[in-house]
Amino acid sequence: MKISYQWLKEYVDFDLTPQETADALTSTGLEVGALEEVQAVKGGLKGLFVGQVLTCETHPNSDHLHITTVDLGKDTPQQIVCGAPNVAAGQKVIVADLGCVLYDGDQDFTIKKSKLRGVDSYGMICAEDEIGVGTDHHGIIVLPKDAQVGMPAAEYYHLESDWVMDIDITANRADALSHYGVARDLYAWLVQRGYKTTLHRPDCTPFAVDNNKLPIEVEIENQQACKRYACLSITDCEVKESPQWLKGRLTVIGLRPINNIVDITNYIMMAYGQPMHCFDADMVAGHKIVVRTQLEGTKFVTLDGDEHTLGEHDLSICNAEEPMCIAGIFGGRGSGTYETTRNVVLESAYFHPTWIRKSARRHGLSTDSSFRFERGVDPNGQVYALKQAAILCKELAGGKISMQIKDVYPDPMPDFEVKLKYEYCDRLIGKQIGHDTIKRIAESLEMKVEEETPDGLSLLVPAFRVDVQRPCDVVEDILRIYGYNNVEIPVQLKSSLTVESEQDKQYRLENIIGEQLVGCGFNEILNNSLTKSSYYDKDEHNTYPWASTVKVMNPLSADLGVMRQTLLFGGLESLSRNINRKRTNLRFFEVGNVYTYDAAKDDHDESIKAYSQEYHVGLWLTGKRVEGSWAHPNEEMTFYELKAYVENIMRRAGVNEKTTTIVASENNVFSYGQTLKSHNGKVLADYGKLSKKVLHGMGIDNDVYYAEINWAGMLKAIKKNKVEFHELNKYPSVSRDLALLVDNSVEFAQIENIARQIEKKNLKRVELFDVYQGKNLPAGKKSYAVNFILEDDGKTLDDKQIDAIMQKLIKNLTTKLGAELR
Repeated sequence: MKISYQWLKEYVDFDLTPQETADALTSTGLEVGALEEVQAVKGGLKGLFVGQVLTCETHPNSDHLHITTVDLGKDTPQQIVCGAPNVAAGQKVIVADLGCVLYDGDQDFTIKKSKLRGVDSYGMICAEDEIGVGTDHHGIIVLPKDAQVGMPAAEYYHLESDWVMDIDITANRADALSHYGVARDLYAWLVQRGYKTTLHRPDCTPFAVDNNKLPIEVEIENQQACKRYACLSITDCEVKESPQWLKGRLTVIGLRPINNIVDITNYIMMAYGQPMHCFDADMVAGHKIVVRTQLEGTKFVTLDGDEHTLGEHDLSICNAEEPMCIAGIFGGRGSGTYETTRNVVLESAYFHPTWIRKSARRHGLSTDSSFRFERGVDPNGQVYALKQAAILCKELAGGKISMQIKDVYPDPMPDFEVKLKYEYCDRLIGKQIGHDTIKRIAESLEMKVEEETPDGLSLLVPAFRVDVQRPCDVVEDILRIYGYNNVEIPVQLKSSLTVESEQDKQYRLENIIGEQLVGCGFNEILNNSLTKSSYYDKDEHNTYPWASTVKVMNPLSADLGVMRQTLLFGGLESLSRNINRKRTNLRFFEVGNVYTYDAAKDDHDESIKAYSQEYHVGLWLTGKRVEGSWAHPNEEMTFYELKAYVENIMRRAGVNEKTTTIVASENNVFSYGQTLKSHNGKVLADYGKLSKKVLHGMGIDNDVYYAEINWAGMLKAIKKNKVEFHELNKYPSVSRDLALLVDNSVEFAQIENIARQIEKKNLKRVELFDVYQGKNLPAGKKSYAVNFILEDDGKTLDDKQIDAIMQKLIKNLTTKLGAELR
């Protein structure tokens, strides 16, 4: 929001410098992000002075140049060669002295000593267009005789620079989206600090109805979306260019002047925060305005020529026959004001913020008006804005007010009643600032004190302060005017100890796992929970079916149409982006929610039951594990590396591997993979090598290994874990190896699961250390070399016990998997 320093001075009296004003506003919560000087004339007329032509003679070597001597108030006059036909002795003129910089559009040049046709010249006598104060170039500027010689041109022309403050308005401060709104805060700040000041704005005394030639009827059909609608007709207007003062007010804050009528409505909006619209009265068929929604599918063309489809959720301003504009957002084609327009209808309304916000997003439109209506304008400022606009229309367009103001306000919005206790205020601020100070600040912010007791105040907060409806909101308002920096940090700090919650434990574990992954070379990524519909509307992704997708009712685009069921696709987008930029060796992880819908649980009374979200962790590997090392050959990343990362996460989290099982993954995004399940069959992790079909759909040619860990399921698996400490085992472990010949379809996970089920007490680890396929093996067979670590916590295992355990393992592997010893 751009605020003009000079414009601000029209509403509040102060003598702060622009920088002091910016600092004051920042301290009230209206943070000034930038402060920039804006000159009415480029260069600010620096180096230009009033001079008097003492002599003027014809140049001996030219038929149009003159040699003059000019008094600039210095010790000696300066010789200047001038080519203007109207230069003469005795004139008061504007002179560009040596070193002065003049501007011609984007070009500039510096006045230097020069020689014209053999005669030295020490300056330049200027025309209007050469210094930017006009457009005339027929001759030099001739000033009145009483002009003071040596006076700077900026002082002579009363040229005053303006300063523009770029204020970062937070979403809750709709009241500050105007110059008068900012002036209110500045006024309160000045009052609190003892400055003599007043807050004022133009009154409406000049407003008077001239005739009743053009009465307009108003009907509000949708009173939920439109709380108030006021309008006024003005006839016999001359639509033309705005005067310089009005164009200057708009251009300094970045608005383009259009014509006097449109500029007036923009001026009122930026001055007082009330958006307005002006209709050509000839467009108001039947001389009636109807505020209503449209039938679904109604076509409507806006002022910019784009066609939009309106429906029952779009509020429209209509005449007796058709819609004229999308309420609070954009006017329709032909409904504006043009050079041929003579009669206009001015609109000033209050529309419900939610209706405007949804309509603006639905149609992809964002205007200065919608920006204000979405946040909430003053519901009691419509008539004032109409009167001020009408006064300006009479003054600048010669129009006549041709009806009494029509104001339809069926359900007036009251001010907010708030009871504020002094003790509560002091407690929240952390300091006793005094009852008088609290009351003074509240009143300076236009809050009315209905009742005052020794304990506190009963306040009426103006309806335009949509963010101040509770006692804590009032305290915040008081504190920002009092000054956060004026609340000293106490010498003694008090704190209370709280018991660590389950959420705290989860956050701590999440940080531990994150640090572990970063230590292994991973980078954390963060993707939008909204994602493309196309990822889930394909039949081949039956693991993530379209029916289970949470759809967005009013998506901004197809790329943000659904909530993600899996972290997979967002991570693949990140991989693709990096691979396309020659970063091919990647390890990514992401922690976030995934969302699903279950139609079987859909309950009309409690529809939320059908929706669920789970916290997941995603891991992505692609490229080379080692590349460009003198000590190690290049090595590709593999499925087994991914599996190791998953197992290390489970181990670090405290999942007991003896209570888990590994089965082949049924997730069809993998060409092959495994699923880690808890003792009750719940999926803890799903990991594998992604299929070429999935990768090609994302534009990736490299192999990618992906794991998705169900964080919530993992937390449930370790919920009842107890941390116990015991001394290291005094008794040695025993290592035994088996070379097993198995079918190609047998996976190591099956061997590991059988081994753990058979020997739960003394079997500590099962590790695969070699896989062989090929020569000297029967067709369809492969060889696994497996290491078993056995250990007893109470004694040394003897050969008899070891042999018994190994024979039991061999027997079960043979029976259940058809394994043979090699």
